[in-house]
Amino acid sequence: MSAIHKSIAAKRDAIKNDEQGFTLIELLVVVLIIGILTAIAVPVFIGQQDQAKDAAAKSDLGVAKVALVSYFTANPSASTPDAAALANFGYVASDGVGTIAITSGSTSSDFCISATSATTTTFYISEDSAVSTTACSVG
Repeated sequence: MSAIHKSIAAKRDAIKNDEQGFTLIELLVVVLIIGILTAIAVPVFIGQQDQAKDAAAKSDLGVAKVALVSYFTANPSASTPDAAALANFGYVASDGVGTIAITSGSTSSDFCISATSATTTTFYISEDSAVSTTACSVG
């Protein structure tokens, strides 16, 4: 048993005296791996940010549509409101979403709302359609 303890103690001493850090090659491999992971992660992260900005614009359009319908329900003979007038009916613009534009047709139930996200993509919604990148028309 003491021979095993002596052998283990000798091995510990050898490790303690000979191996006191990482080699240059080991450090370079670690830096290389970190660089590869960063090169993969950064574009994915940027893509997620753009998707979030577009989602904010789409969400704003949905809320603006509900607010516009509420506005025309409360004011049937009113003219087309601006975004500030819709604030009284629950519309609040998200950060990074540009000004929404409301175009109204001959009746209060004929409208098109557009919003441009921070990624410069313009989205549209009308009285009878969902949010899309295809421009809607009134008339």
